[in-house]
Amino acid sequence: MPSCFDAFLRRHGFVLLDGGLATELESAGHDLNDALWSAKVLLEYPDAVEAAHTAYLRAGADCVITATYQATFERLAERGVTRARAEAVFRTAVDLAVRARDGFWTHPANRAGRTRPLVAASIGPYGACLADGSEYHGDYGVGRDTLADFHRSRLRLLADTPAEILACETIPSFTEARALAAVVEDESDKPAWFTFTFRDERHISDGTPIDGVAAWAADTACVEAVGVNCTPARLLPRIIRTLAAATGKPIVAYPNGGGEWDAVTKTWGRADGEPDWGHACRSWVAAGATVVGGCCRVGPEAIRAMRSALAARASEAHTTA
Repeated sequence: MPSCFDAFLRRHGFVLLDGGLATELESAGHDLNDALWSAKVLLEYPDAVEAAHTAYLRAGADCVITATYQATFERLAERGVTRARAEAVFRTAVDLAVRARDGFWTHPANRAGRTRPLVAASIGPYGACLADGSEYHGDYGVGRDTLADFHRSRLRLLADTPAEILACETIPSFTEARALAAVVEDESDKPAWFTFTFRDERHISDGTPIDGVAAWAADTACVEAVGVNCTPARLLPRIIRTLAAATGKPIVAYPNGGGEWDAVTKTWGRADGEPDWGHACRSWVAAGATVVGGCCRVGPEAIRAMRSALAARASEAHTTA
């Protein structure tokens, strides 16, 4: 039986993701200069997380990603959060996304031309727990077993929630991807996408050539879709084309808004310039992506522009058919 994610793709031909959750929280006035990053707001102001999800749904997102990227048992324990309470925090993060989705869907006006949106449970890399920017280089200094042990408990818990898909995202390390995939195979029957950060158009952040990553994704059963996230938008077309040529699986693309991440201040440096998000989105789809959206520094207005661009593309295709 196809997953909800696969069924959505088959029906519409694309899935539009949300943008940066942290970006929307910062726009609302929240300070994320913290090792927990957006999970700090999850602990302190959960209603703000729900509001951010709702903003992206109203902008046109077909899928919202939970505030669990940087929420880990290890970091929460440092704040005095007990294991039982931490488990409740993870479930609350999914519940907030589900509640935002269901609340949005109760209004008939929001259903026009839409299918009920999906919820993806975010599983960030080991580097997100370190909070030192290593999700952009992957040089952790630990082995595959350590990485699998790190991911197992959180993944097992998130797999047992109403989220329709697991978003294994911002992965810089091929070793980590393989360790995480083994955990997904052991602990979950949910589909999962795997998206990587890239150092350039040919290599993920740890230097592994994209060809090797594509071949691995094609041969790994638990990888429902594969792609790129939190990487500058200018690099995406070639990355997408390479991945699409090597695997028949859906290609996921949700870049950041550019600039360098400062792990000390937990802020982004100056970007060279904001892309025309509608035009950029169409270029990713033309290259072979079917799941698109935004990551850090990409807000609701950008997602709204992507929605319009995708709708226009669909209309053009229908006219010429």
